[in-house]
Amino acid sequence: MSVPRRGDLPVGGTSASAWRGRADDTAAEAVAGHVLRGSPGLGPVRLVTIDGPSGSGKSTFAARVLARLRARGVATVLVPTDDFATWEEPVRWWPRLRSGVLEPLSRGRPGRYRRVEWPEGVPVTGGTVEVPVPDVLVLEGVSSGRAELAGRVTTAVWTELADAATRLARAVARDGVDSRAELLRWQEFERHWFEVDRTGQRADFVVTPAG
Repeated sequence: MSVPRRGDLPVGGTSASAWRGRADDTAAEAVAGHVLRGSPGLGPVRLVTIDGPSGSGKSTFAARVLARLRARGVATVLVPTDDFATWEEPVRWWPRLRSGVLEPLSRGRPGRYRRVEWPEGVPVTGGTVEVPVPDVLVLEGVSSGRAELAGRVTTAVWTELADAATRLARAVARDGVDSRAELLRWQEFERHWFEVDRTGQRADFVVTPAG
């Protein structure tokens, strides 16, 4: 199998030097190798961010990366930004993640946070999540790869699916038809967010859904 390498497939709005390919096991293995060859940037912890628009396959690819790392015996923790975000606060929750997770881990101490839960479709403060100090922290979700973390990320992944209508259909299939209006509003917000933050241009890997 021919594996795409840096610069093979130019993608608008993303780093010209990023590794590109399908978000399959080959890509997940490449990400795992990259992070393990890299240096910790969050105290003793190597940080992987998996960012990109809603409906572009971030969660699915994060699961693949975790599986590859854990198969190598690497202590790995996943923190999804969905544990923080709501329709009304798509990114402003960041100080809670920073103070509850990133800052403690950077000092070699466990973190913790209260996740958002959605009983009857309404966001409320839910249970406490304990975050032990891992070898690798995988931070997955919209704005996980934000500019504030530049210089601390060992491996940055950008998930990409160009067609907004396809992304919307995938997100609606995931979250339900009743969420469609909110997802449309979310798409518009994240489009502006990524234009300003230039997240994709810092990516080490650019992947598209495998299926």
